[in-house]
Amino acid sequence: MIVVSQEAPRRKRPPKDLGPPELENLRTKINSEEYVKEAIQRIAQILSNELLDIPQGGNHEQQRKRRR
Repeated sequence: MIVVSQEAPRRKRPPKDLGPPELENLRTKINSEEYVKEAIQRIAQILSNELLDIPQGGNHEQQRKRRR
Protein backbone atom coordinates (compact mmCIF):
# COMPACT_ATOMS: atom_id res chain seq x y z
CA MET A 1 0.00 0.00 0.00
CA ILE A 2 1.29 3.45 -0.88
CA VAL A 3 0.90 6.11 1.78
CA VAL A 4 0.94 9.73 0.68
CA SER A 5 1.95 12.31 3.23
CA GLN A 6 -0.53 15.13 3.63
CA GLU A 7 2.39 17.58 3.89
CA ALA A 8 3.81 16.78 0.44
CA PRO A 9 2.04 18.98 -2.12
CA ARG A 10 1.54 17.49 -5.55
CA ARG A 11 3.46 19.04 -8.40
CA LYS A 12 1.26 20.99 -10.69
CA ARG A 13 2.04 21.33 -14.36
CA PRO A 14 1.25 24.52 -16.18
CA PRO A 15 -1.95 24.23 -18.20
CA LYS A 16 -1.51 23.59 -21.89
CA ASP A 17 -3.91 24.62 -24.57
CA LEU A 18 -4.80 21.46 -26.42
CA GLY A 19 -6.24 22.23 -29.79
CA PRO A 20 -7.97 19.75 -32.08
CA PRO A 21 -4.74 18.24 -33.56
CA GLU A 22 -3.30 17.52 -30.09
CA LEU A 23 -6.57 16.06 -28.84
CA GLU A 24 -6.89 13.84 -31.89
CA ASN A 25 -3.31 12.62 -31.36
CA LEU A 26 -4.13 11.73 -27.73
CA ARG A 27 -7.32 9.93 -28.79
CA THR A 28 -5.34 7.88 -31.30
CA LYS A 29 -2.77 6.91 -28.67
CA ILE A 30 -5.38 5.99 -26.06
CA ASN A 31 -7.16 3.75 -28.57
CA SER A 32 -3.90 1.93 -29.32
CA GLU A 33 -3.64 -1.28 -27.29
CA GLU A 34 0.15 -1.24 -27.58
CA TYR A 35 0.35 2.33 -26.25
CA VAL A 36 -1.87 1.48 -23.26
CA LYS A 37 0.20 -1.63 -22.47
CA GLU A 38 3.42 0.39 -22.55
CA ALA A 39 1.89 3.11 -20.38
CA ILE A 40 0.76 0.57 -17.77
CA GLN A 41 4.21 -1.05 -17.82
CA ARG A 42 5.88 2.33 -17.27
CA ILE A 43 3.54 3.20 -14.39
CA ALA A 44 4.23 -0.19 -12.78
CA GLN A 45 7.99 0.37 -13.15
CA ILE A 46 7.82 3.82 -11.56
CA LEU A 47 5.71 2.56 -8.65
CA SER A 48 8.01 -0.43 -8.10
CA ASN A 49 11.05 1.83 -8.04
CA GLU A 50 9.33 4.11 -5.54
CA LEU A 51 8.43 1.20 -3.27
CA LEU A 52 11.99 -0.18 -3.42
CA ASP A 53 13.61 3.27 -3.02
CA ILE A 54 15.42 2.91 -6.34
CA PRO A 55 16.43 6.24 -7.92
CA GLN A 56 14.68 7.30 -11.11
CA GLY A 57 17.32 5.76 -13.36
CA GLY A 58 16.91 2.35 -11.70
CA ASN A 59 19.58 -0.27 -10.94
CA HIS A 60 20.88 -0.34 -14.50
CA GLU A 61 21.54 3.40 -14.44
CA GLN A 62 23.40 3.09 -11.12
CA GLN A 63 25.58 0.26 -12.47
CA ARG A 64 26.37 2.24 -15.62
CA LYS A 65 27.44 5.25 -13.57
CA ARG A 66 29.70 3.09 -11.33
CA ARG A 67 31.57 1.73 -14.38
CA ARG A 68 32.72 5.18 -15.47
